[in-house]
Amino acid sequence: MIRFKTGRPAARRAVRPALNVTPLVDVVLVLLIIFMVVTPMMQHAARVDLPGILHTDRENKGHLDPITVSLTANGELFYEQQPVARDALARMLADLHRSAPDRRIVLRGDRDADFGEARRLFAMCRGLGFSGVSLMVGERHGERRGAREKGR
Repeated sequence: MIRFKTGRPAARRAVRPALNVTPLVDVVLVLLIIFMVVTPMMQHAARVDLPGILHTDRENKGHLDPITVSLTANGELFYEQQPVARDALARMLADLHRSAPDRRIVLRGDRDADFGEARRLFAMCRGLGFSGVSLMVGERHGERRGAREKGR
């Protein structure tokens, strides 16, 4: 006669799941890099090639976010990122000055824009009462043109 063991079966160790986070970290880093590259390209502002200066002012003097008005090379005007006509821009800026008189305006003018048009835009902003009208420029790298010509 065959006898079977009637005792308890050997106790098994409990299986503990282990989470491998390395693939998760890899995916998160790849997504971070993608967003860092794509986010600057998502800016839908007017394409403006800024003129450059050698020493830019890094100090932020305003406590409110400035309003950006852009002038493209072909004379189009943009209020923030929205295209706008000159008379509508004047109305919008007048309303803005009534509601927030301390607000600053930053003018972005393309390097190839008509200088007279840029001056008229600057004068319009000053005429509406804005005291903080700034011109946005890019930083120029290298020597000044005049310094190179004098050395010849």
